[in-house]
Formats: sequence, C-alpha cells, structure tokens
Amino acid sequence: MTLLSSRPPRPVEPGLLSRALEVAGRLANDATDVITATAGRGARPGGKDSPFDWVTDTDRTLERHTRRVLTAEFPGMPVVGQEFGADTGSEQAEYRWVVDPVDGTANYVAGVPWCAYSLALVDASGPVVGVVADPYRGQIYAAARGRGARANGVQVSLTDRFSTAGSIVCTELTRIGPWPGMGGFIERAALAHAGVRVLGSAALAIAQVALGHAAAAVLHSYHEWDVAGAVALAIEAGAVVLDRHGEDAALPVDGLLVAAPGVSEEVLSWWQETATTA
Repeated sequence: MTLLSSRPPRPVEPGLLSRALEVAGRLANDATDVITATAGRGARPGGKDSPFDWVTDTDRTLERHTRRVLTAEFPGMPVVGQEFGADTGSEQAEYRWVVDPVDGTANYVAGVPWCAYSLALVDASGPVVGVVADPYRGQIYAAARGRGARANGVQVSLTDRFSTAGSIVCTELTRIGPWPGMGGFIERAALAHAGVRVLGSAALAIAQVALGHAAAAVLHSYHEWDVAGAVALAIEAGAVVLDRHGEDAALPVDGLLVAAPGVSEEVLSWWQETATTA
C-alpha cells in the first residue's frame, strides 16, 4: 500500500501565502479574545438536530467578523462557513476560505476548556494556509504550503513513531452518536496498548497529531470547515493524511485518518477491520 502521494500540490504565489497567513493569524487572535471572554458565561445555545449540535451568538458573531475581514482583504474570494453556508461560486473558485468559528461548541457552552477557531484557505490540492486558535492554551497554530507549521511562531516538526503502544489516538462522535465500528476500534486500540480519546473538537484532535501529542486521529465523517485548518498544520508538520481505504488526499471524501507516518498503516488496519465487522 502506498501511503504518501507523489502528486505535488499546486504552487501558490508567495505574496498570497504571506498575506493570507497574516490576515488569518489576526482573525485567530480576535477569536481567541472573544472565546476566552465569553466561554461558559451565559451563552445561549440554539438547538439543532442533536442536543449537542449547538449554535451560539459567538459562533455567528465570529463568522460575520471573519467574513467581513476576508471580503475586504480578498475581494472576490468566496467564503464557506459553518453558520452561514457557502458564498456563490465557491465550488468553482480557484481559492476559497473555509471557517468554523467555534469547533467544539458544546464544550464552549459548558465552559469545558477544549474548543477552537479554525480558518483555512483551500484550493484544488487542499489547504493552502491554515490557522487553528486554541484559546485555553493561548496557542495559535499556523501553516502554509511549503513553509512548514508553527505554534505561536515556533516551528513544529513531527517526530515519527513506530509503535502505537502507550500512545493516544483521537476520534470524534458523529452527530447521532458513535460511528459504526467505533466500539470495536476502541477495543482494537486497547489491545495494542493505545488509548482512544473523544474530546469534542475535530480541529484540536488533528492538531494533537501535528504537535506530537497523539499518534493519530480518525474521523468517520466531517465537514471541511471542521478540519481544513488543522489538516494544513498536520501536512506541513509531516503527518500522513488518508481516507478509510488508505488513499491519500488532503481532504478525503470518505473519512479521514491523520497519523504519524510510522503508525499510519497500523491505525488504518484497526479502522478498516472494525468498520468491516460493524
């Protein structure tokens, strides 16, 4: 099985990379200020289909602010957001911005210190620029294609692993609960002496792989805005990104595995075996 792609990503004009990084970083700092000032303090959730799929005034305010700034700084470049959908022409555009103003809203509402702001510039090859704000830890994670990944300006480079024993593997629930085979996946990880964690933010789950805190993250399903910023970070840090069939793609259409290269095949096998059983 070939895990790493030989297809080079599209080159991006250096000036666009620099400007996108600067603006995205500024928006991430704005979001950090808002989230830390308001989390768990009288937020009013509006229920969706799931009791844990909430929208707050903060989600809407941050997305509106993000859209205003991006429209002014990058006119004609569409924005796709969790709360207000996709601008006209986003599917055909050369570049599009993708934003999740609060990833982990249930945690935010409860005051649990695990949520994120995620923003990415995406083209046909995947994320071009990505930022993830981790407000409770005072961290801004940022990456740009070919320029590496950084945490508060300090270079992040993944140290590879060759065993999952003693490691953490992250996953997330679906909108309606555990994904098919999730229980078996957790058991399979336990047999390998790895622990599975479900913490409530897809963006931060992937970021933990890029930062070397977790060996892998598996998402049965996801929205682009949940993960695009963190996937940019993971790719630039040296992680492998695969779909459930082991095919590489920056933003797979069929599930998502982000892993240290040395353990990617092992974790992929757990996922495939338990999904088949389920």
